[in-house]
Amino acid sequence: MKRMRRLFLLLISMTVYVAGISELSAAGTPAESVRSTVDAVINTLKDQHFSQPGKKQERREKMRALINDRFDFEEMAQRSLARHWQPRTSAEKKEFVEVFSDLIESSYIGKIELYTDEKITYDRETLKGDGKYSVVSTTVITKNVNIPIEYKLILKNNKWWVYDVTIEGVSFISTYREQYNKIIVKESFDGLMKKMRSKLEEIKTLEEQDSAKS
Repeated sequence: MKRMRRLFLLLISMTVYVAGISELSAAGTPAESVRSTVDAVINTLKDQHFSQPGKKQERREKMRALINDRFDFEEMAQRSLARHWQPRTSAEKKEFVEVFSDLIESSYIGKIELYTDEKITYDRETLKGDGKYSVVSTTVITKNVNIPIEYKLILKNNKWWVYDVTIEGVSFISTYREQYNKIIVKESFDGLMKKMRSKLEEIKTLEEQDSAKS
């Protein structure tokens, strides 16, 4: 339940009005990079075209593309597998990244549609590793509580990519790493992939049923 709440807060924080942006570098600050995604997501949510009957799946696909353009799923996947990444073959790595990214997107894309004008403030932005890495500390302001969220970003090819998010002190990557390690050690990498594929199929089936109703 707590994990689902953290994931929900992450997605809400990606669909809010962003305040407190500092000066931009050539690539834009990490905060500005998030803002560009936020603006696009909000515009998609408010686009009347997607409120028409039968357009829900189309809207979700656009949401998925926007998220995929800001989150470095390959980096996230590699960090989630940790020591189990290196022994994998190229084919195994490729499939894991694909299933990992599809699972995250398909699992939580519907949560973004619950956007209700929450706001987020940028409290601090810290550059690390000769400017290649950044930690952006933010606060999501809701009606009843303020939630601290930290984004970890990496600069690749002059673009900022999110590779981890910490909500209320709990890191997504650390959580996935612990879960995946337990399954691999207890069963095998193939066992992990089987569970992930099964979960993805279940979620996609529910998503298709939901879209058919709209």
